[in-house]
Amino acid sequence: MDRNLALEVVRVTEAAALASARWMGHGDEVETDAAAVQAMYQLFPDIDFHARVVIGEGDRDSVPMLYEGEGLGTGRGPDIEVALDALEGATSCATGAPNSISVIAIAEHGGFLRCPHHVYMEKLAVGPRGKGVVDLDKPLAENLSALAKAKGVAVETLVVVLLDRPRHEALVNELRQIGVRMKR
Repeated sequence: MDRNLALEVVRVTEAAALASARWMGHGDEVETDAAAVQAMYQLFPDIDFHARVVIGEGDRDSVPMLYEGEGLGTGRGPDIEVALDALEGATSCATGAPNSISVIAIAEHGGFLRCPHHVYMEKLAVGPRGKGVVDLDKPLAENLSALAKAKGVAVETLVVVLLDRPRHEALVNELRQIGVRMKR
């Protein structure tokens, strides 16, 4: 990846983060997110690439900018695919809570996995001692037991971090039955 292109992308995420920070703690997640989107959108036209949004703020019918399929850049330079979220954690930012982020990923044309919108992927991340120990195809209790064993600790001392979403309620209940601590 061209170093100058990478720095341009950093500049765009920085602008979105700074714009949303002005709304931090005001309680309006829509305005907070809109500020990030607008700031990001204003900088893309100056970047020398021919880009297409493959993961964006929504589909063309639901959002006015940074929608999936939208073209970005000057049209000169490399063909790039862009995955972005101008503000992940808009509610957190709007309420003054931590852990919001502005994010962009870029890849050469064809570099991103394409999934239909209705597909939800389970994701699992562990530290170095969990590498090769856990597997999404194994039951949760089995994974946590194997991870605790690899770390040399009791299962009850593990802390599972997950998004606080209604879709995770069954997972939360299962984690409570296993006895691990959670951070949501």
